[in-house]
Formats: sequence, structure tokens, C-alpha cells
Amino acid sequence: MALYIIRRLLTLLLTMIIVSIVVFAVVEIAPGNVARNILGAYATPEQEKSMENQLGLDRPVTARYINWLLGSDWQARGAMGMPVREIVVEQGTQARYRQWWAVDEQGNLVQWKIAGQDLVKLIRQADGSVLEVPDNEAWKEGPDGEQFFWGVDTGNRIAKWVKGQGGVEYRLEYSGWIETAGSPVDYIPLSKGLVRGDMGLSLQYKRPVADVIGRRIQNSLTLAMLAFLVAIPVGVLLGLLAGLNGGKKLDRVLTLGGLVTAATPDFAAGIFLVMIFAMWLKILPGATVYTDASSVLSKPSMLVLPVLTASLVEVGYILRITRASVLEVMSAAYVRTAILKGLPRRKMVFGHVLRNSLMAPVTVIMLHVNWLIGGLVVVEAVFGFPGLGNFILNAALYKDVFAIEAGAMVLVVLAVVSQLVADIIYSYLNPRIRYS
Repeated sequence: MALYIIRRLLTLLLTMIIVSIVVFAVVEIAPGNVARNILGAYATPEQEKSMENQLGLDRPVTARYINWLLGSDWQARGAMGMPVREIVVEQGTQARYRQWWAVDEQGNLVQWKIAGQDLVKLIRQADGSVLEVPDNEAWKEGPDGEQFFWGVDTGNRIAKWVKGQGGVEYRLEYSGWIETAGSPVDYIPLSKGLVRGDMGLSLQYKRPVADVIGRRIQNSLTLAMLAFLVAIPVGVLLGLLAGLNGGKKLDRVLTLGGLVTAATPDFAAGIFLVMIFAMWLKILPGATVYTDASSVLSKPSMLVLPVLTASLVEVGYILRITRASVLEVMSAAYVRTAILKGLPRRKMVFGHVLRNSLMAPVTVIMLHVNWLIGGLVVVEAVFGFPGLGNFILNAALYKDVFAIEAGAMVLVVLAVVSQLVADIIYSYLNPRIRYS
């Protein structure tokens, strides 16, 4: 079993690499303009070009993929000749704000900017303030005689300034978009890379993807866990009842009910439940509106309708699969022998039928883990639930490549891990199953 788990983990790693390449390529060829999404519909071509340069979107796709996977801080050391460091500070309305700084020979955290024709070094002090000193001696001379300098700018990027050159930079501050002349001629956004836990900067939220997606994953896990806690026992119990009463009226009623719930679209079930419980009976809220994003469990009443909507489809699937599996086990020779020997029905059902009937339902349940986490886009959209599915949908519409990649990686991990858990459960339910 240990060797089998190691092989599956290696398969997970290979799958993640392949999926990341495919998703990155699909996002590249998909229609949409990130710079226009950020700047607005009335942005000029010059503004779009400046924004694409700042975001590093004008760099070759292979270089951007490598930077996303392995980071770009190692490139900064090669370009500047000094290491860089990421720190977390409190700034503005954000409780956690990440900044990149270079580390000079004296161990100071430094950044640079241009003031007119002068290069200015920004030295971070112990109290968080910044000391500005001229740094014109840092200009270097290129092969063609131009003076240039590579350094960390105030936008968490490696920037290349060329003396006497530069265009207009557009950057987002708390007060709005700021236009600055004398901008660098090239940028490389700084990151540690996915392999070191840095999923990149969300172009939509202007924050690290890990900070944004973490809460969404927790919300979706909460919704999925509650839906499973409702759907699994209800579906298995009803499927067991239907299978033990095969061909009878109870079986036909339960089978029809399972077919209806499994075939009903999520949005139709959600709207139907909202009409009944929110509009007619007025006992439950029809939307999930959270003023405090710390926990979706702060208002349990808002979770009732999303959980019921997500559970209905699962109950139908689990019911029908369990029923079919129970009918198959009931016709097995060892069950018929147990009945002929006079084994009590209760002991026969729970000792032989139920355990051997759970193989197929476990497969369905574990396959649907991934769907419940990331595939509940419709449920989350109907109720305004801040989950992972809604996050990935908005990222795709915005063409937020790093957010899409991060969401895809999370779903791949969930899919492979859920199947690994299912295989382990198989070996427990049926001791004859062994993996090597």
C-alpha cells in the first residue's frame, strides 16, 4: 500500500505539471484583454501597452510560465547583483500587504524610483518609514553607451530604467489610478513561484492569489462538507430501503424521487427552494450576504438553502447507485445462503449486504468531491456564495491567469487525493483488494 501511495503522489505531481501547462496555454489563446479589463473600456492603446509591460504580459509565454512556476526573484539577483526579500506589512485598508525589497551591501531594504533625471534610493527604516537619498552613481553604462539601472521599484517588480528614456506609467493606488512620467522601459513582476507556495498576484484583486483563494477554499470546503453530511446518510439510507424492497411500491417511489432530484438542474432547484422558503414562507434568507468574511458559519441560516440545493443532486445519485448495488448483492449466492440458514434479516443486512454494497456509492461520492468543491458555480452564483467555483468563474471572465491556474491546481489536487482516499476505503470494505 505504501508503494502504491507513493506512485499516486508522483502521478499527482505529473498531472499538476501537465494541467498547469494546458491551462496556461488555454488562457493565452482565450479572447480578452487583461490590460483593458484593468484600465477600463476607454483605455488608449498607449495605456494598454504600458499596463501589459508592467504586468509582464508582453514577455514570452514560456518565460512567464517559468516565472509563475519557479519564481522570478532569482532573475532579480542576476540582473541587480543583490538579493531580494519579500516582507509583509500593514498598509492602507489591507491588513496584510506584501512588499519586495532589495538587500544592499549594508543589509538595508531598498527600492528605487526616478525623480526627474535622478535615480533615488528608498531605504526602509526600522519604524517602517522610508529615507530617500540620491543614487545617481548607481547608473551603469551599456554597450551602446546608454546609462541604465536594474532595481526593485515600488510596485513589487524588477524594473529597468534607461536615463533619458521612459514613457508613462499607470499604476493603481488607494486614491485611484496614478499617471507617472519617466517610467522604466522594462518590468519583471517579482514572485517566489508556485513550488515555494507563491501562486502569483491576482490581476483582478491586486493581491496575492494565495491570500484571496484561501478563504474561498475554506468556504467551499464548508459548503461541501455540510452537503455531504446531508446527502451521504440520506442517499445511502434511501438507496438501502429501495434495494431491500426491490420491485415494491416503496422502491418505485424512491427511485422516481431520486431520478427527479438527480435530473433537476442546480439553478432550478435553487430558485425553487428560494421561492418556497424565502419568498412564500419567509423563514430563510434567499441570498448569502456576509459583511464579515472571516467565516461563513457566522450566519448558519444563510447556509441552509445552498446546502439543500447542493445536496439534492447528490442524494439522487447516491440513492440510485446504492439501490443498484444492494440489488446486486442481494442476488449473490452468499446472501441467499445466509437467508436459507435462517440468519436474522437485521444481521444479514448490516453484516453482509450494506458493507459489500458500499463499493459503488464510495466511487460516486469520491468522484463528486471535486465537483462539490469547484463545480458548484451555479449554486454559488444563485445564492451569491463566496466559494471557489465562483472565484474561478470570475477569474476566467476577467482572464486573471494566475487565479485560474491556482484554482485549477487546487481542483487537480482534490481530484487525485479524493481518488486515493477512495482506494484506501476500498481495501477496508473488501479485504480481497490489495494495491502494490
